[in-house]
Amino acid sequence: MIFAGGRGSRMGNVDKGLQPFRGATLVAHVLQRFAPQVTALTISANRSHEAYASLGAPVLADELGGFAGPLAGLQAGLRRCATPLLATVPCDSPFLPDNLVQRLRDALLAQDADLALAVTMEADDSGAARKQPHPVFSLMKTDVLPRLDAYLARGGRKMDGWHDGLKVAEVLFTDAAAFRNINTREELLAEDRVHRLADLTGDLDPGAMPVRQARHVIERFVRPVRGVEKVALRAALGRVLAEDVISPISVPAHDNSAMDGFAFDGAQLSADHPTRLKVIGTDFAGRPSGLQPGPGQCLRIMTGAVMPAGCDTVLPQEHAAGVEDDCLTIAPRSVRPGDNRRLRGEDLMAGRPALAAGKIVRPAELGLIASLGIAEVPVRRRLRVAFFSTGDELRSVGEPLAQGCVYDSNRYTLFGMLTRLGCELVDMGIVKDDPAALEAALRDACQSADAVVTSGGVSAGAADYTRDIMARLGEVAFWTIGMRPGRPMAFGRIGAEGHEAFLFGLPGNPVAVMVSFYFFARPALLRMMGADAPADLLVQARCAEPIRKRQGRTEFQRGVLSIAPDGSREVRITGAQGSGILRSMTVANCIVVLPDECGNVAAGDLVEVLMFEGLV
Repeated sequence: MIFAGGRGSRMGNVDKGLQPFRGATLVAHVLQRFAPQVTALTISANRSHEAYASLGAPVLADELGGFAGPLAGLQAGLRRCATPLLATVPCDSPFLPDNLVQRLRDALLAQDADLALAVTMEADDSGAARKQPHPVFSLMKTDVLPRLDAYLARGGRKMDGWHDGLKVAEVLFTDAAAFRNINTREELLAEDRVHRLADLTGDLDPGAMPVRQARHVIERFVRPVRGVEKVALRAALGRVLAEDVISPISVPAHDNSAMDGFAFDGAQLSADHPTRLKVIGTDFAGRPSGLQPGPGQCLRIMTGAVMPAGCDTVLPQEHAAGVEDDCLTIAPRSVRPGDNRRLRGEDLMAGRPALAAGKIVRPAELGLIASLGIAEVPVRRRLRVAFFSTGDELRSVGEPLAQGCVYDSNRYTLFGMLTRLGCELVDMGIVKDDPAALEAALRDACQSADAVVTSGGVSAGAADYTRDIMARLGEVAFWTIGMRPGRPMAFGRIGAEGHEAFLFGLPGNPVAVMVSFYFFARPALLRMMGADAPADLLVQARCAEPIRKRQGRTEFQRGVLSIAPDGSREVRITGAQGSGILRSMTVANCIVVLPDECGNVAAGDLVEVLMFEGLV
């Protein structure tokens, strides 16, 4: 019997068993693991009978009125059970062991017991191991029904109290996680995230994630935030369009001239002899003359002016063979019919998308939207990002430096990179290397922001707690990447008080902070902003000098890209590549990307580089 007759009060008074879970429902997962262990199966439920019956098992309602709980379902099950033994599990425990019933039966028979139930060993508040019984995971003889009836008649309602006086066999299971149940929506979502993380990371080691796979995991894991607002056009600069911008007009609105010159009917042109036309007037952009040239006539026309009726061709002024006494001479084959005319809607037709949702509004987009006469546009709300540095040795700018201390540069670097992205920032300062302080900071951060970016505190040092706290507050996808610089980097999601945020735990060394931000955090934050951002625009350049490189990890080296005398791109590294040499980033104008499979690079070899300029 599967118990599904509770109220589900901790999950909002819903049928827990019917809640979505990993592509099915909770009860469907329980049924899949439980059904092979028994000869017949029944579901105990007081509502949604048709939904439960659709799973292919009989549904049994409680016979005890006014009480919704596993004991009422157990009583009904024992009264209807056609076999000498009855096994029970709850509908909200989809991880139950696949040998549960066999082990319970072996113990029941070996000890000649009335009831067998599962127990695990779990730590109490002091850390000491104690025995934890799980009475809903049980196997019993059906002749225990009179004992249960008497207990319920006396008003007893506790699942672990009805079998006093019976002989109970306790069966120890070592995997306590197999007996955990899902009681709240938060737990349901957390389990689903863990499953999705497992799908994303596969068999890869989260303690040594290759760069390509780490970027792939992040890309698939993060999602755009919700929230749209309408802003004035000038306020839209740097924002992400939430909807397609539909053109209310055609651009251009009329056929018009692409040149300063003369407009006429191109059918009058002669292929072998000069063509002579009388100039009868002038059309200016925005000031049409209203004249319509007839046969043998033309109009002087300015760039952007509406094409006169009956005209389809414009001769550029500089191509005219001569203009005397208002008579234009056109040399043979100097222009073709239809030349230099811009057609109505050639750039954009009314009703068509001018810009797609996800586009970041830059100066060109501002101009295009303005050309359509649109004063306000819908944009996604700004992404809120909290950031802080960790370390007892850090001091803020303006504070005196004690021996062994350094000024916190990472927070200013992060401020600059996040500001260029257009994020709404929450600067949380410096957090000490203390587990309680760090956990409090992360809890505060995820309640006020969509993403949290930290620097320091993710390596294997004794004072580095970020990874462990991440695991406690949510889940960690990975914490080490096969790269240099920036090997210790954590990514995952944390939650507190019903709020969640993605966490990017960057290394503490200044250069590693910038490299890991550019290659991991920045693309993810753009995705969260809803931006249809292109992949990193890597360009190829020839190496001006040899570079030593070990295969098996990706290296990011600071470089200076220049144009060689032959016009080709050439790059040389900035010198020492230590991850603490921040000055090298001010000298560099690019990062040389040397992938895992790459070994030593010889002078003249092609390498890929990422330019600093142009990063949003």
